[in-house]
Amino acid sequence: MLSPARRLLKFFHPEGIPLPGTIAYNAISKTRVFQVNYEIIARDIIYYCPEGSILDIGTGPGWLLEKLHSASPNLQLTGIDISPSMIKKAKKNLAKSGLSDCIEIALGNASDILCSDNYFDAVVSTGSIHHWKAPTEGLNEIHRVLKPDGYALIYDLLSDTPLPVLKKSAREFGRFRMLMLWLHAYEEPFYSLKDFEHLADNTFFKKGSTKFVSVLCCLVLRKE
Repeated sequence: MLSPARRLLKFFHPEGIPLPGTIAYNAISKTRVFQVNYEIIARDIIYYCPEGSILDIGTGPGWLLEKLHSASPNLQLTGIDISPSMIKKAKKNLAKSGLSDCIEIALGNASDILCSDNYFDAVVSTGSIHHWKAPTEGLNEIHRVLKPDGYALIYDLLSDTPLPVLKKSAREFGRFRMLMLWLHAYEEPFYSLKDFEHLADNTFFKKGSTKFVSVLCCLVLRKE
């Protein structure tokens, strides 16, 4: 589905963030633009899953899990990441927030989720799916671990974010940040809106819908 250039970029792009990238990403993700977006995404997730258990794939430094816990403390939260150094950083961040005992963090990836069938009420991923080497297999694995009627919510940047979305985000976060975001779309194998919309076509979900949540596009999938 990707262009030849983006397929090549995806081939060489690491699926997880190794050191020293972990340190840089952790620092950048503490900035206001990231933290506000984590809060916006957390509210969107809770709309679909106000209670029960949620798995966050590619959890990174764990900030989204913190926002979800803050918004709904009774949620059972688990985060996995393919990067050992990122798992270590997420555990450290959660420990500083006093959340080590109520949020589980483990090494793992979308294509091999170590839990039983029909386990989670929702599965989410933010800024991760463009890294996945096997997105179809990953979405099928998500389908397996979701309970019937559960939602998968996949958030990511696009290579062709519509101009009105960029302008709205520029008013909220500043033009310079949105310029950097636009340039960033050329260095990572992000999907186009059309390709993102069709990611579920050959999976057990069969179909999905998309919407924008702040500057991120969300692929909404439901297990029937």
